[in-house]
Amino acid sequence: MMQIPFIPEDAPFNGDQRSWLSGFLAGLHSRLSLQDVPGAAVAAGASAAAPTPVNILFGTQTGNAEAVANDAAATAAANGFTPVVQALDDVELDTFAAMSHVIIVISTYGEGEMPDNAELFWQALSADTAPRMEALSFGILALGDTGYDDFCQAGKLIDMRLEQLGAQRFATRLDCDIDFEDPAANWIAETLPKIPRETNSPNGEVASAPPAVQAPAKSKWSRKSPYPSLIAANRLLSGETSAKEIRHYEFSLGDSEISYAAGDALGVMPVNDPVLVDAFLDHLGTTADANVEGINGAFGEALLKSLEVCTPSKDFVKAVEARAKNDELSHVLNNGDKEALDGWLWGRDTLDVLRLLPAGELSAAEFASLLKPLQHRAYSISSSPLEAPDHIHLTIASVRYRTHGRDHGGVCSTFLADRIAENGKAGIFLSPNKAFRLPEDQQRPVIMVGPGTGIAPFRAFLQERRATSATGKNWLFFGDQHKASDFIYEDELTSLSNQGVLNRLDLAFSRDQDQKIYVQNRMMENGKDLYRWLEDGAFFYVCGDATRMAKDVDQALHDVIRKFGGKSMAETDAYVADLKREKRYLRDVY
Repeated sequence: MMQIPFIPEDAPFNGDQRSWLSGFLAGLHSRLSLQDVPGAAVAAGASAAAPTPVNILFGTQTGNAEAVANDAAATAAANGFTPVVQALDDVELDTFAAMSHVIIVISTYGEGEMPDNAELFWQALSADTAPRMEALSFGILALGDTGYDDFCQAGKLIDMRLEQLGAQRFATRLDCDIDFEDPAANWIAETLPKIPRETNSPNGEVASAPPAVQAPAKSKWSRKSPYPSLIAANRLLSGETSAKEIRHYEFSLGDSEISYAAGDALGVMPVNDPVLVDAFLDHLGTTADANVEGINGAFGEALLKSLEVCTPSKDFVKAVEARAKNDELSHVLNNGDKEALDGWLWGRDTLDVLRLLPAGELSAAEFASLLKPLQHRAYSISSSPLEAPDHIHLTIASVRYRTHGRDHGGVCSTFLADRIAENGKAGIFLSPNKAFRLPEDQQRPVIMVGPGTGIAPFRAFLQERRATSATGKNWLFFGDQHKASDFIYEDELTSLSNQGVLNRLDLAFSRDQDQKIYVQNRMMENGKDLYRWLEDGAFFYVCGDATRMAKDVDQALHDVIRKFGGKSMAETDAYVADLKREKRYLRDVY
């Protein structure tokens, strides 16, 4: 997820800016897809032809680390190993401790947190009751973003804890930034030969595992090679009096052969604002067609399509501070006060920071060297392929605000809203999220909490449940600021209710009364029924803002279970842990 500290708190922000990975081992000689490698095991598998097992475990919030783990498994199988790929939370700690060789691929979520499907594993591993693990050898590939202070913290914590428990590294941990394809591929290629070949497990028994599961074929479209999709629809959803600008987009899949599932995300490659690019060129004293050291092609084209010119990188802020002689910036930066620095950056973009220096103070080459690569933005898909097989729908809030004497806009949201002509094209690729799916048992009830644009995947879920004639009940909690202007998809939700697909709809419009009401308040008001649904086997889903909403909803869920289930705090925590273990509490948060 990309950190954007300069967007004001009240900005209508939808940026599902989770950094997704496609084509992780592109160009690596040994890269093969698992279905082409006899004996490769995905989720859990082994073969007699490859007697040396290597367990490849992943922790991911959005599917990134899982994709890397599967690619690593393909490479391992091609090199004569039997890879066994599993999510960390799917592995009991005693089973983990009995493993011989383990590669862990893990991303860091939020501010140094474990991803959802590694949380239970980490709780067990970090507990005082964790067993000694002298027989285990391991290597860790950590994914992160240097824009965050707790860069790759999840990988660092597991690495340190395994060392404390006596496990031995067969490879030094690699901490990868957002552009990690090449270093990660090299790490995998260098690490696998370090794993000793074995035919027997430590207890003398021949290692075995359940039959292999074939991996899905990879799409030819990726972040580095996106599909040029025609935008077939771009319509405003929010009302004239809304403080937000929420739009509905439909991307044509054309001849791409892209297939998707409800719960997946779509990666969109943005193009920077030409007006912003011109402002940089003017301040740097150069031209769009200039040749700049370290840049392939024209400098203006790189600023437009290849470099992140909106969010100030840490290196850039430090470089400006060293030259600017700005007392306020120097104080917050040199004090090491993260909150103070975030507060100073709030509302400022890279141009605002650059203008602390006189024009021409930084050369174009030095400026470019301090920028990070422009990343795609990932958005939760708001359609089901059963109802929209040839298009993918997105629900996006356009980020706009004025601060420091300038108009600012979200990189991708305003690119889509303002800078693509009718029937224009944008580069897209699919970001599968297999950890956010409807229950296979269509009789199971489903509870969905998705305020604002968090409704996106639940629109897809409801379309899917209608198309499959699922008999399980559906309950949606939705809200925003004002019902009159912010009740997006109202007609569709009303129709779904009338059709009997949406059995319950609880609304929370926070500013339609003196006391603000949010979705978590509605959960508590309906806590008796909510708990009964959970007892009846309901799946509980959350989508939207991770910083506040998702935490408030999680607390409300705990409160509902404790109050209406008559449980102690410890029993409540265990109940929620069971929901997570059973994959019945799933989140798509950003």
